[in-house]
Amino acid sequence: MNFVKQQFKGTQKEWVLLVCIGASSGVGRLAFGKIGDLLSGLQKIYMQVVSFIALGLMSILIPQCSAFEGLVVVCVFLGLCDGCFLTMMAPIAFELVGPMQASQAIGYLLGLMSIPMTAGPPIAGLLHDYFGDYTVAFSLAGVPPMVGGVVLFFVPLIHRRLQAAASPDETSTHMLPAASLAEEQKSCSNGDILPGYTDVETHI
Repeated sequence: MNFVKQQFKGTQKEWVLLVCIGASSGVGRLAFGKIGDLLSGLQKIYMQVVSFIALGLMSILIPQCSAFEGLVVVCVFLGLCDGCFLTMMAPIAFELVGPMQASQAIGYLLGLMSIPMTAGPPIAGLLHDYFGDYTVAFSLAGVPPMVGGVVLFFVPLIHRRLQAAASPDETSTHMLPAASLAEEQKSCSNGDILPGYTDVETHI
């Protein structure tokens, strides 16, 4: 908002940008969620790659907007990228680590995200005080998403190599080894029910 007040002193419609980001983010979550359902396996990561790179480019373009309408367009794309990122985060975690460890992976991801989100605004304020504008701050803010997108591009390749190098038991699509029904009934008890296990009453 401070950037808008400094760059477009005559406008009183700063709230339009927040509305555009929020609305396009909501639309992006619905649209990219549907698209993600059509993609199998780790192909969803490439959607994340595109959203990261586009997010970085949009951040770099913000100081270059000389018209308020152009800034509105950039904010719409920022919201779409944000919606794609948030929607694909959980499915990608499930694909990489499996359902048993997905919650822990998402927790680690959100914990790491909190560091730049907390430190970013004070650093941007210091850069503004030093350089006198927000050009450097927005330009530097666009670099990490682009670098992250490039790194994320190679994750499926590394994942396939690790699966190819692992033993057949480790590359099985099942998180647990196959067991007979009798062994499953002995191993499952009340308070230790596996995801998707429906025969609860038998062991109570």
